[in-house]
Amino acid sequence: MKNTVVLINTDVLMDYITEREPFYGNAEKIVWLRRQGRFDGYISSQCIANMFYILRKKFSIDERKEILLGLCYLFSVCGINERMNITALEDKDFDDFEDCLQVQCAVNANADYIVTRNIKDFEHSEVEAIVPDTFLKMLS
Repeated sequence: MKNTVVLINTDVLMDYITEREPFYGNAEKIVWLRRQGRFDGYISSQCIANMFYILRKKFSIDERKEILLGLCYLFSVCGINERMNITALEDKDFDDFEDCLQVQCAVNANADYIVTRNIKDFEHSEVEAIVPDTFLKMLS
């Protein structure tokens, strides 16, 4: 049976890394289930770059590298190429370029879902967006 394929959005990963409540519990479960091989998980290369910058106030350079390397070893990293950038820039349904790039990565990975806390940001997505709680219920 084919594993569910998902792209994990930056917000969920930030919940995990920063132990942001009340969202940390679900994010931690998602990471644990990925470690168990319960689903095929992807993150975008842009997500890594964004988190490296965002986390600078909380973690040193070495700590950020260690944290993000751990995610790179756990999840498949979807690179963003020229075609994906152009497609995202031409997409008139998305106001947020970053979200549109996430969609392009999800499409490229043949993802079944994008797991995010911000479903409204993905209402025009080709790949269905679901919240972490819904994803966890699907896997149980």
